[in-house]
Amino acid sequence: MCLAIPALVVELLPDDMARIELDGVRKEISLSLVEDVKVGDYVIVHVGYALQLLDPEEAAQTLALFAELSEQA
Repeated sequence: MCLAIPALVVELLPDDMARIELDGVRKEISLSLVEDVKVGDYVIVHVGYALQLLDPEEAAQTLALFAELSEQA
């Protein structure tokens, strides 16, 4: 099973790359599959690639669900 997660774009980098943050962890990802990404946007990330932009409210709901699931584990 594969999992794509929402992450906050905190920095745009050269060559269609960006730095994202999720739960305090920062990672570099590729933006080559998504257009018009800005700092402060949420993107769905899978295996190091942003797959699409995500509405901030939807991102918050999804991240809250992941947090709830991790508390139950």
